[in-house]
Amino acid sequence: MDGVTMEKVTFDLAQTPLRAVNHYLHHNLTQTGGQAIEILNPDGAHNIAVGLNAPVEVKILGHAGYYAASMNQLANVTIAGNVGTGVAENMMSGRVYVKGFASVSAGASAHGGLLIIDGDASLRCGISLKGADIVVGGSVGSFAAFMAQAGRIVVCGNAGEALGDSLYEAVIYVRGSIKSLGADAQLEPMSEADYATVAELLAKAGFSHNPQDFKRVASAKQLYHWNEERE
Repeated sequence: MDGVTMEKVTFDLAQTPLRAVNHYLHHNLTQTGGQAIEILNPDGAHNIAVGLNAPVEVKILGHAGYYAASMNQLANVTIAGNVGTGVAENMMSGRVYVKGFASVSAGASAHGGLLIIDGDASLRCGISLKGADIVVGGSVGSFAAFMAQAGRIVVCGNAGEALGDSLYEAVIYVRGSIKSLGADAQLEPMSEADYATVAELLAKAGFSHNPQDFKRVASAKQLYHWNEERE
């Protein structure tokens, strides 16, 4: 959106119902962009800025509840606080930036776009990921990337138990320690392409870690086919 003069619209959820705000976001945005939306006093409300489908800037100035910026397309959503369950769930494109911590299932089933979390992410970060990129500045809880099918996850801190359980084609990069790997997940050597990928994603997220410090976790591909044991 460089070079575009932003038309700034401000909503205060202490005065305006969330339903009215989301109605505006769904029906009154220009598809060509050029708008900046600021949402004040979110106070942990659920379903803020869901289902956006326009290249607009949205800033949520405070903590958000469940499913903030879920089903996002094209929009650039920044949340200046912590978020509840399912931030950027089923995101298709655009960017969602959490300047705090994320609860369970961050980026669940996201098909595209970029999710950035400055702090830690709780359980099941990137569950059933389908192609998006996730960069976590802190650590992730257990079962991160469970059944992740495509996409990339960069974890700048540590990973909990069962990382990458039942992983498909998604790849995970972890800078810190890994408590345990899930079924069919394995550590693999980092290639030059992997280092380049990590460097690219760190740059997009604004983190300055050394890509050489990261480990690669991918699928061993032993669960791709059902094997029935017979006596």
